[in-house]
Amino acid sequence: MNVKQALLAGSILALPAVAVAQPIDGLYVGGGAGANFLNPEPNKGFGLPGGGTVAKHDGVHFDTGWAGVGSVGWGFGNGLRAEIEGDFYRNQVGNVTRISPSNGFENKYGAMANVLYDINLASYGVTMVMPYVGVGAGYQHNSWAGVYAGGPPTQLQVDKAVNGPAFQGIVGLALPIKSVPGLAMTVEYRFMDMPFTRKYGAVLTTGAAPIPGVLRMGEDINQSALLGLRYAFNTAPPPPPPAPAPAPVAAPAPAPSRTYLVFFDWDKADLTDRAKQIIAEAAQNSTRVQVTRIEVNGYTDTSGNPKYNQKLSVQRAQNVAAELVHDGVPQNEIVAQGFGDTHLLVPTAANVREPQNRRVEIILK
Repeated sequence: MNVKQALLAGSILALPAVAVAQPIDGLYVGGGAGANFLNPEPNKGFGLPGGGTVAKHDGVHFDTGWAGVGSVGWGFGNGLRAEIEGDFYRNQVGNVTRISPSNGFENKYGAMANVLYDINLASYGVTMVMPYVGVGAGYQHNSWAGVYAGGPPTQLQVDKAVNGPAFQGIVGLALPIKSVPGLAMTVEYRFMDMPFTRKYGAVLTTGAAPIPGVLRMGEDINQSALLGLRYAFNTAPPPPPPAPAPAPVAAPAPAPSRTYLVFFDWDKADLTDRAKQIIAEAAQNSTRVQVTRIEVNGYTDTSGNPKYNQKLSVQRAQNVAAELVHDGVPQNEIVAQGFGDTHLLVPTAANVREPQNRRVEIILK
């Protein structure tokens, strides 16, 4: 199984566990590892101390190596992300054109600043994955360790390092892991280039004394396929489904009224038919609520003198109390009293006939 097949297989195996993809909002960390394919590097020749160039050949070829990256970044919630990355690349020398044998390693490590953008495809019905693209720039330490080409009597040896700027492009795919909110598997392709001529201190042996010089190499191009993990710290778990609406409950029956008004004709204490209906309702409801006392308060309007009105109010209260007893209310629960032309329901001047002031109030307590 080659590297591309392994990455594809890992993505397929993760699909049953993925969750809905969302742009990152806040701090995150990530890391990945995989294969690094180092393009053949053009050789611009070995520069002699006194001038001139020898040992120029078509280029250096490398075996497939490996790469690892780690990053910390910040997502802005709108798909845009910025991160700082540390990386390491290692490839073994495969062969040097027209020079045999050859061996050694090229090692690179450095720091890159990347800007990336998550492409939200939810509007197209794609919610299980989040593609992303990015670019980066930074600085790489590039060393050739134990590199040699050829054998006695002519051999080129390099065991030096150079430093310089690097640039990269990133294309990736994130698959959120359903069981761990914030965690996602990532699959990436990276293209990194050190686009300058590198000059390594080297030694050329031709059978005589070793000749120190400078080996000039062209740009260094890396293509990597990485599988990794990324964790966003402030990703909340999905909210639970809403609770089912409660079944409708029948509204309770309204509580019986605790105050009843019985009205009288002018200068009368007789109970009308309507008055007897109201008293019967009060008597019935006194058995449906907790009652310790029933107050029966009589009143008059302001027509007539106060002494006469007091007597009339008492008579009205007594008639209502007697009707309550007739309707089954115990006598000992009733307190009947008159208040004359005081406590008017409708304030009026003296000697005014106001129907609403000619009343008895039945209060259940």
